[in-house]
Amino acid sequence: MLKGFGARFKKARADNNEQPEPKPMDFGESYRIRGKMIGVLLRDAREKAGRGLDDCARLLRTTPDVIEAWEFGDASPSLPQLELLAYYLDVPVSHFWGMDTLQADADEKTSAQEEYIALRTRMIGALLRLAREERGMTLEQMADESGLPVDRINAYELGEMPLPMHELTVLSNCVRKNIPFFLESQSHLGEWLALREEWQHFTKLPDDIRKFAANPINLGFIEIAIMFSTMPADKLRKVGESVLNISM
Repeated sequence: MLKGFGARFKKARADNNEQPEPKPMDFGESYRIRGKMIGVLLRDAREKAGRGLDDCARLLRTTPDVIEAWEFGDASPSLPQLELLAYYLDVPVSHFWGMDTLQADADEKTSAQEEYIALRTRMIGALLRLAREERGMTLEQMADESGLPVDRINAYELGEMPLPMHELTVLSNCVRKNIPFFLESQSHLGEWLALREEWQHFTKLPDDIRKFAANPINLGFIEIAIMFSTMPADKLRKVGESVLNISM
């Protein structure tokens, strides 16, 4: 009896250890799914670019039905056709063999923008309160000077309300600060904004100074000027005296 049980136990273990045979690859299904994915990405890029089926059809000298068939995955464009579409729809050609839609990216950016605005609203309010307290002003005094209600200014400082630009200019004057005091300066956006401001100032320089600064050959002179600008007054005076002695 035990012998028979042992034999059955060994057979059961052997059956459990048997690996199922792998199913044969369904190439047709694989191509169909990939075609559907390309179609989804194509339609996503076309709609994001504001182009119609007719527009894409004219570009490729085909019919709107063909473009629609591509978008439904019933057929698939060639690589040269995708290259032309990528150029026309202003997307990298790699978009068509990726996994992310442009609409999803846009939704993520929109969410990030909302978070950025909320965070910056709180930061501007905190800076306003800091500047007010540094000047020794109460909310009531700021309200009298700006003509704005106390509760509104308080809401601005707590970041509970976005501060309109025309009111920020008045409040910044009350606390003796300029608008750049409230600008973002830490993130990539802040760096970009600062660079744009610097470029605007650069373009307003006299032509001869702008050309001099833009010439790489003059970099050494600019570095010397920067060094002089940070030098203490007494050392700068000594340098001037030395130059004067040499020239005499």
